[in-house]
Amino acid sequence: MINRKGIILSGGTGSRLYPITQVVSKQLIPVFDKPMIYYPLSTLMSIGITEILIITTPNDLDKFKSLLSNGNQWGISIEYQVQKKPNGIAEALIIAEKFIKNSNVVLILGDNIFHGNDLPNRLKKVSIDEETATILAYPVKNPDQYGIVNFDKDFNPISLEEKPQTPKSKFAITGMYFYDKEACSLAKKLLPSNRGELEITDLNIMYMKRKKLKVFLLDRGDVWLDAGTHITLSQATQYVQTIEERQGMKISCPEEVAYRSNLIDKNKLKLLAKRYSNNDYGKYLYNLIDT
Repeated sequence: MINRKGIILSGGTGSRLYPITQVVSKQLIPVFDKPMIYYPLSTLMSIGITEILIITTPNDLDKFKSLLSNGNQWGISIEYQVQKKPNGIAEALIIAEKFIKNSNVVLILGDNIFHGNDLPNRLKKVSIDEETATILAYPVKNPDQYGIVNFDKDFNPISLEEKPQTPKSKFAITGMYFYDKEACSLAKKLLPSNRGELEITDLNIMYMKRKKLKVFLLDRGDVWLDAGTHITLSQATQYVQTIEERQGMKISCPEEVAYRSNLIDKNKLKLLAKRYSNNDYGKYLYNLIDT
């Protein structure tokens, strides 16, 4: 079994979502029927990661603890660390050094939503590779708005660019990164960019130059949503609502992921369902038991 831990970066000011996020963390606001953080959390759980670190701001720490507790209710372990200032995504690996120890790690951004047929099983295969780092690539029609990866026919990365004026490809780099045991030590070698941040792109370039970076291309039927703006948040909510109401199955429900992964049993699921017995979320959990 692979020794891999998970990090969810839920820091920052959420300024792109002002005034909504002036008094509440972006990752605590709802995406249809669940807090935003349930989506990256469920993604990690669905690929078999049970030791998870939440990195958030000093002001939001207690709110996340109140919502998620220590994870025991889902059969997992959740710990917490603080990022005092938004000093870049790569800083999360430095903050998490004691948590990671000598493990491989997957870092996911708290506002990223992934969904797709058999996607968890395909990501499990990515997670098995202990010797390299892997980034996820997704085709977009406006690549100049994203970090972009260009790769050869064997999916070996050739270049990484941050919001290029003339993109070399249409494949955006998503907010989910698989790293080996060297991630912390390499992140410590980074220098702040012109924005004063430790850039995750710079870390990925370090791996690329060492020929230890791979690209995992998301399928045409996969969905990746960055719910960090008013428009994308609305799009994510509409997407989740449409799929759930059409199919009668929830997206990124941690109770369901825990139950189907045998992290909790029927009795524990009943206790969790009882919390929400007055709404459709609770009814859904009860239906899982019955079926």
